Amino acid sequence: MDLKSGYPFWAIKNGLMHAFPALRRDLRCEVAVIGGGITAALIADQLVCHGHDVVVIEQRDIGWGSTAASTALLQYEIDTPLRELAKRHGIDAALLAYRACAQAIDELQALAEQVRGVDFQSTLSLYYASRRGHLRPLLEEYELRDRHGFAVEWLDADGVAEEYGFAAPGAIRSTPAARMDPYRMTYRLLTRLLAQGAQVYDRSSVTSVTTGARRVQLRTTHGVQVDCEHLVVASGYAAQDWLKQRVARNRSSYAVVTDPLPPALLGPLRTTLMWETARPYLYLRSTADNRLLVGGEDDAIDLPARRDAQVDRKAARLLAKLRRLFPQLTVQPTFAWAGTFAETEDGLPFFGAHPQWGPRVHFAMAYGGNGITYSMLGAGLIRAAIEGRRHRLAELFSFRRLS
Repeated sequence: MDLKSGYPFWAIKNGLMHAFPALRRDLRCEVAVIGGGITAALIADQLVCHGHDVVVIEQRDIGWGSTAASTALLQYEIDTPLRELAKRHGIDAALLAYRACAQAIDELQALAEQVRGVDFQSTLSLYYASRRGHLRPLLEEYELRDRHGFAVEWLDADGVAEEYGFAAPGAIRSTPAARMDPYRMTYRLLTRLLAQGAQVYDRSSVTSVTTGARRVQLRTTHGVQVDCEHLVVASGYAAQDWLKQRVARNRSSYAVVTDPLPPALLGPLRTTLMWETARPYLYLRSTADNRLLVGGEDDAIDLPARRDAQVDRKAARLLAKLRRLFPQLTVQPTFAWAGTFAETEDGLPFFGAHPQWGPRVHFAMAYGGNGITYSMLGAGLIRAAIEGRRHRLAELFSFRRLS
């Protein structure tokens, strides 16, 4: 799949951080991971750190799929509000999902501190009402989260204006939240795995998979065979091509990053992620070098050529929205891009086996606005499945909820 358009900031900023070889020989391993983005890296790292023999196989260069286009807002807040998720799955399941995502941010921070140099920073999250008609549902969301112990604060219109300098009827300010460079994190993790004895290959496409009672066999375009006990499909949005059942809808999202701004001018935006109640929603956050990264303008386009043609127009609209919010900011766009993402019906991801492929093929579909947070959770969930242990999120994040 062609997953991105334009000039994704992370890949241009960081360049090719490490050269991995193509797979040219047959091999055996305990776990093969298909994919070379942030999801595959987090899962492979979890497995290797717990003693599993892992091989990672990516069809492009490492990190060059949707990871390069990620805007990496790390939030426990799911695109589906807690109150709506509770109506669909019950309050206990909704709370489980939200609390697990909050825990995942702490786990990502601990991991970032280990590998270092990935621009991880804890922040606040500001979820604001786009218009007055959104105020009551947003206040109900705040009250539900507050009642169940989440670290939330309500800001009325005066509070938003005083603390952030823009007009909104109200907002939920919450923690935990964070930002990071997902491309650097992917490379840091996978190069660390090499030092721990794992094998990482890119520019190697898997063309066929044969499952058996005890083994899974892969074959690549070069005729190489990989024999493994478990296969993890962590190939991002392309993983949907493995399934006859439709589990998500592909969409396109757009982003633009500005030139660096004076820290004093950024003010609270340096330490706050912002997003709104409108759908599709505008979101923004700063970078380690004081740029503003602005994203949104999502649409249903799933054709690369059509998506490519939209980048400049969508970037202009994103900047226009930013200027309406913060007319005091003089911003110059540096890079603009678009990327494919997938939405599930309830906003939750899918991790685990699918009946079509049997118990030895594990899917990692970290779909939705919380992709990286979900991936951190999925790493533990898939490790538990491979080790034959129960996991508290296995049922909620399984394909069984589709039925």
